[in-house]
Amino acid sequence: MSALAVTPSGHLILSESPPAAPLPEAPLRGLRKAFAQGSAAGLLHLTTLRHEGPLPADLAFWRRFGERYLTELCHIPEPTGELAAALPPPSDAWPALLAAAPPMRGGEYLREEVLEQLWTELDALARSQIAATAGGLAAWLQGVSPLWHRVGRVSFHLAENKRDAAYPFAFLATYAPRLLDGRRVQYQPLGKALEQYAGARNRKTLAKLLTPVQRAAERCAWVRDLIDSGAVFHPLRWTPGEAHRLLKDAPLLEECGLLVRMPDWWTKTPPRVRVSVAVGSKRQPRVGADALLDFRLDLAMDGQALSEEEWQEVLAGSDDLVLLKGRWVEVDRERLAKVLERWKEVEREAGEGVSFIEGMRLLAGASLDPERADLFEGEAASWAEVHAGPWLAERLQALRAPQSIEAALPGKELRATLRPYQQDGVKWLAFLAELGLGACLADDMGLGKTIQVIALLLLRKRQRKGRRGASLLVLPASLLANWKAELERFAPSLTVRFAHPSLARAEDLAAAARDGEGFVGDADVVLTSYAMLARQPWLQSLRWDLAVLDEAQAVKNPTARQTRCVKQLSATARIALTGTPVENRLGDLWSIFDFLCPGLLGGSKAFGTFVKRLEKSAAGQYAPLRRLVGPYILRRLKTDRSIIADLPEKTEMQAYCRLTKKQAALYERSVEELSRQLDQAEGIQRRGVILAFLMRLKQICNHPAQWLGTGDYVPAESGKFARLAELAETFAERQEKVLVFTQFREMAEPLAAFLAGVFGRGGLVLHGEVPVKKRKRLVDDFQREEGPPFFVLSLKAGGTGLNLTAASQVVHFDRWWNPAVENQATDRAFRIGQRKNVVVHKFLCQGTVEEKIDAVIREKTALAEAILEGEAPRLITEMSDAELLDLVRLDVSTVTEE
Repeated sequence: MSALAVTPSGHLILSESPPAAPLPEAPLRGLRKAFAQGSAAGLLHLTTLRHEGPLPADLAFWRRFGERYLTELCHIPEPTGELAAALPPPSDAWPALLAAAPPMRGGEYLREEVLEQLWTELDALARSQIAATAGGLAAWLQGVSPLWHRVGRVSFHLAENKRDAAYPFAFLATYAPRLLDGRRVQYQPLGKALEQYAGARNRKTLAKLLTPVQRAAERCAWVRDLIDSGAVFHPLRWTPGEAHRLLKDAPLLEECGLLVRMPDWWTKTPPRVRVSVAVGSKRQPRVGADALLDFRLDLAMDGQALSEEEWQEVLAGSDDLVLLKGRWVEVDRERLAKVLERWKEVEREAGEGVSFIEGMRLLAGASLDPERADLFEGEAASWAEVHAGPWLAERLQALRAPQSIEAALPGKELRATLRPYQQDGVKWLAFLAELGLGACLADDMGLGKTIQVIALLLLRKRQRKGRRGASLLVLPASLLANWKAELERFAPSLTVRFAHPSLARAEDLAAAARDGEGFVGDADVVLTSYAMLARQPWLQSLRWDLAVLDEAQAVKNPTARQTRCVKQLSATARIALTGTPVENRLGDLWSIFDFLCPGLLGGSKAFGTFVKRLEKSAAGQYAPLRRLVGPYILRRLKTDRSIIADLPEKTEMQAYCRLTKKQAALYERSVEELSRQLDQAEGIQRRGVILAFLMRLKQICNHPAQWLGTGDYVPAESGKFARLAELAETFAERQEKVLVFTQFREMAEPLAAFLAGVFGRGGLVLHGEVPVKKRKRLVDDFQREEGPPFFVLSLKAGGTGLNLTAASQVVHFDRWWNPAVENQATDRAFRIGQRKNVVVHKFLCQGTVEEKIDAVIREKTALAEAILEGEAPRLITEMSDAELLDLVRLDVSTVTEE
């Protein structure tokens, strides 16, 4: 049975061992929880864990990180009792590691500084364990690596011999018999070992020392020849071809337990002559979605094209290693010729050039054409490199570094002072709009996406110099009043029209349906809702300057009517505003980009095939997708102190509640009834039964009256009401305001009545039936210092667009299935303008489905951000009957009150 194990050099390989049981789901959740808390112990446990079968993508990523540390640790040639110094982090490896990171929980916070800190903590933990282990480093490493040997390690050394043109390399096998000064390893030629361990008494010791060499001989014919001839025990002069055998087999030799020491110029990515593909070298009148980019092929070394003479020199030499420009480089003429011919096919198909979209795909290494996938995988990827030419590279650099863009700002027309990062955002949006490219402003909630767009509208008006050219803003109806107030406050010089019955007269909308251009007139911006866009076809018939989507996750479903209407809009440039570009799955990202940059991610089916290819790649590499969409996404976080240093902290905690006896009895009867109905239901009927019972169980956890429909919300009958009372009494004593979110419209009024009794005064309620015009008055009332102490909101109605920084406490009375929606609700308080620390209390009843839902939410959070999500958790409705009943079953020992 194979299991994952660590070699003496720190590489993980499959080795023969007793069967290892598959890792249960509970430990997986525990490991993820440990990482969420920044636990070095969890990382070390994962790295040394024996686990059969593949790990989830996020855990596999952290395991690779831990493997890198073990590799460095095992390469320390000091089998001694303690480490002399901490292992310095390999900072040069972080960019590649971050680029290859899969979607995971907290991925938006993944930075080089985080990796540096985790490396330091992991090193401190390992060294503390080594210090506490009898035998020190050697014994500790032996515990995590079955291939570690107590006596010492055999090393294969390769060095240049510049004095000998015919044999420019030297080889020597050594071993480490002991330590010098307790710190330095004494290396001796391997032949000395035959003398030192001569005699029957030392036969076992010699056998242990030479075991890695024997393993290497079983896998490498040239090592076997060295042993058979006895040459391995003597210094050797080697040709470039002989040296190349060792260099390319170095990883295999290390897996066998050998240390390989080689020249510094040979790295994990060896120096090679490669096919060089340059896209966009020639200056174009403009760069945009309709631009045509030139395409040029060369042969290059380290990015420098080879001259004709140098190419002939490469052709005249042998394979393996060639001395070129004073450096040894790897050459495989047969492979190089195959890769060159494949790229010449692309060049012939390109003709006069490639489209901008195809050029971006080539640069990202993200071909959506299955017939071209081989260009970026395996052999072709290692013998070719694609880069932007000087002209295109300059423009792409501006997209990736908005702070470097030299562009105008709206000036005094904007009656507000933009923060530095907001100025960068306006310049970035203006730059992409000028190029006619789509832009996704994905700043964290509360960082001021609205003010950045208003500044852009003012800038575009100035650039039009009196010419007509209105922009269209499409947003949820609940945010119309917010945008109206912000436009009046910060940009009174803009002429604004509203295509919505809450802010426009019926006769004006009727006239707009007959003459859209006449309705728009000299307006600078028209605001409408997603629903109205579908009801007012004239909005899709006009050509807009900018088409801006607020809360753009509203178009995540490509088959929805409002999504189809949005994608029919005609505009010079398109902008999406969202703090959650991906809520549930990568299809969300595709749908948003199908609006922003049509064609960039291909069709839905082609994109799905592309994502599956990424997931099946050797290490779950999502780097091509990140590189492809990265230029069009600007993402800043509130928690990044380099962005905003004056925002307080946010603390999230689970608030566990016990069921009352009445709740527990109702819950158990419901589970029993679910079990009976599952025996009789199939297909779509079964799904309906499951969803109905999940809703029932959550309602029982809130209060028996919600499920029974009695309307009698007696506080003593609900464990959640008791927990809310404890918290609210503390809030009242401290005179702190609180937001209470509930998924259920019918819970809003009972919660408000209950809290009014605790606070001794009334509060506010907002749900979907509250008129749009009234919502701004409620927000203004709550924001007053002497305003109401609490605000009860339904999650859908109050989850976006509201600025409620008067609250420093947030309660999620019941949990939502979508963590992105839940976080949006929390960010009503945790946003710019908040001067107090924000505490978030997430209610859940112990031993119930709510506790399981909490685990699902934590898993699902791994799908959020940074692009980017992998697979969504398996739908509960697809569980087997046994799995489902296990999910909802009541743990009586933990749920009821004393």
